[in-house]
Amino acid sequence: MSERAATAEQGTPVAGLNDRALGWLRFVWDKATTPDDWSDQGEPHPWWDRYTAPPMCSFPRFDVHYMAYVLPVMLEATPAWREPYTRIADELVRRYTSFWGAVDWCTLIGPDPGVNRYPPAWLAFIPEPLRGRYAPPGWTGNGIEPWGLQPDPCGADGNVFYRGWLNLLLGIRRYVSGEADGEHRPFDITGYQNRRFTWTHARIAEFLSAQFRSRPQGPHCENTKIWPFCVSAAGLGLQLYDALLGTTLHEPFPLWVDYVRKHYMSLNRTGELDTFALYYDPIEQRLHTLPGPSVAHGVFPCLLYLYPQDREFALWIYELAMRRLGWSDPDLPLSKLRPDPNHLCTALWMAHEVADTATEDRIRDFVEREYQPRFFGEENDRFGFWFGYDSTWPRGQVNATLMLAESGSPGAWWRIYNEPQPASAPGPQLRGVDYPDIGIRRARSDMTRRVLTVETTAGTPSRRGNPTSFTIDRLPNPAEVAVTVDGRDSSGWQVSGDSSIRLDLDIGDHQVRVAFPNGDSRS
Repeated sequence: MSERAATAEQGTPVAGLNDRALGWLRFVWDKATTPDDWSDQGEPHPWWDRYTAPPMCSFPRFDVHYMAYVLPVMLEATPAWREPYTRIADELVRRYTSFWGAVDWCTLIGPDPGVNRYPPAWLAFIPEPLRGRYAPPGWTGNGIEPWGLQPDPCGADGNVFYRGWLNLLLGIRRYVSGEADGEHRPFDITGYQNRRFTWTHARIAEFLSAQFRSRPQGPHCENTKIWPFCVSAAGLGLQLYDALLGTTLHEPFPLWVDYVRKHYMSLNRTGELDTFALYYDPIEQRLHTLPGPSVAHGVFPCLLYLYPQDREFALWIYELAMRRLGWSDPDLPLSKLRPDPNHLCTALWMAHEVADTATEDRIRDFVEREYQPRFFGEENDRFGFWFGYDSTWPRGQVNATLMLAESGSPGAWWRIYNEPQPASAPGPQLRGVDYPDIGIRRARSDMTRRVLTVETTAGTPSRRGNPTSFTIDRLPNPAEVAVTVDGRDSSGWQVSGDSSIRLDLDIGDHQVRVAFPNGDSRS
């Protein structure tokens, strides 16, 4: 384990958010807070990624849940500042539960009438003997027997990718907000023909867990297909739910991993990865795997979700996939291997997560050369990778995984699900920060030394130098704090409440230190 990862796990200060992370957060903020119409009468803004990985992932819902992943990772640098993450997560949940969140389940009804007219690139996702009469991934087929038409996208037998990722998104929202309740708060989901269905976070988690217990093969996604990719994500949402609420709904998931080992993958005589299920169809009783080295492309989508749940298994299949593709061989230039950007981004994240610096550096060198990292926007304060796509905005799905490695220290993703920051963690909190005019690189409390450290920057460059203020609350004795700005005693603050102060400063790069006396922090 790297020194940086060990430092984070011990709870001592970690590095603040770098310019790229802040630029990505600003773009995610733009996407989340800019109004657009996700009802059946409207259409998502074009910057929501509906273009990546057709036919299965080219729906804006995928971009919505991918945008959430970076939020708890960034929180490790700013646990005393949660406001923008909570606002973003609320806007993501709102979109996810809309008509466009479940547009495939609501509109792709019954057998696909174009089943014999797919483009050649899609045929690789269909078993050869079934081509011409079998729907590809992405055709949800609501209404196909033996399940019949099920109007509720969350309560259906299939469509596990919908409720699995929704459960994960709700867990992330709870994590970044620091709220200690809300799992029984009802909300509506839009289903077939605009019917409304009322759910709670608790009911979704319990329903998923029950499906895992009753279906050792795993719940299915599109009607007839069980995807390790989607099932792994559903499991991760249950693990986060258990970690936050102390329940045991994740218990059946390890049994499914055992099923994967026995039935959804195999090695050849030389120990190389031979098969790994892209999906399994229990009706056709057919496991579909890609041929040759392409078999590894079934592994990479699962790694982000499997690693926090079963480190040993995830590392093993990661190493098998890297060897099968030749990506782990330093003598084989990645440029000659023509790597798929979705999976190479996952490989870079995985190397970063486990502090495999040699592999990370090798892949990062390729990414920096080939994937077009750049700042953009009117003030050049947003950031993303373009991957050679001819697009106005960076594609969310491929950027989301890559930005995890830009935004957190090694082990950050694993810690969220296994060592989560408790919602009731003591210490001061920042409120009313004028984001995105002012940005926060770091906001952490050292409860041993009784010090809050905040690093600010100009979130919007044209606002640099303008006056701003924010509240620091949960202070036990606010009149007795000592405040320094850039190493100098500051008088630019005043007590604003029983447990809070208001700090005045200008928008820019500052180091703020608030020493607070002994005593219990007030919530």
